[in-house]
Amino acid sequence: MTDSKGKLENAKDKIIGEAKEEAGKVTGNEELELKGKIQSSKSDIKEKAGEMKEGIAEKLNNEIDKKKSDNEDK
Repeated sequence: MTDSKGKLENAKDKIIGEAKEEAGKVTGNEELELKGKIQSSKSDIKEKAGEMKEGIAEKLNNEIDKKKSDNEDK
């Protein structure tokens, strides 16, 4: 994720999800534990998607710059 707001939201979801999971384990509340696992996993998926998006954008920018440079050299 490139924006600070997205990163902050993701970190918040991860922390809250992990806290819910632990609270569920301690209290024996399987539903709360599951909700925590889901929230934490969702945060991981968003982070990976953001990293992939950033990687794709970087590669595209590099290719465009390379083609511009090749055209200018001709």
